[in-house]
Amino acid sequence: MMRRPIILFCIIAAIILGALREFLFLNLNYQIDHVARHTGISYAHSLFQGWVKGWDLRSLIILKWVLALCFIGAMWGLCVLIARPLFAPRRLEKPLALAFLAIGGAAILFHWAAQWAAPMESVSVKLLHLLQYPVPLFFLWAAAMLVRHERARSI
Repeated sequence: MMRRPIILFCIIAAIILGALREFLFLNLNYQIDHVARHTGISYAHSLFQGWVKGWDLRSLIILKWVLALCFIGAMWGLCVLIARPLFAPRRLEKPLALAFLAIGGAAILFHWAAQWAAPMESVSVKLLHLLQYPVPLFFLWAAAMLVRHERARSI
């Protein structure tokens, strides 16, 4: 009964969070570049500049990591919420948490490996981005379609 509204809520929330993340990180990266290079002009949005006016480089980088962890947590929460109606009665909180931790762990390993193979840093960043955007929700949706297809085939 509540299946469709929950799924719709999760999709809308994920889209909004993805847009918010894009705005925040784009402007945060502009501001970090401005502060790090001591340039005369920041290309960050004026609203964002007002929020972080006077912040030093260390504070901006801490903000970036805190926001990244918050968006990862939000996407994990949306995955748990959308998985309940898609895969009921099966509960997927633990497997989803393990998947998020595994991907995050792989990102850390690729970051560490980048000291010997520079392209690994790009892989590390992409894995962290995957966890912060609605990508895992689309994987869950596709998996639910496969499960539904298999159930229909076995009948």
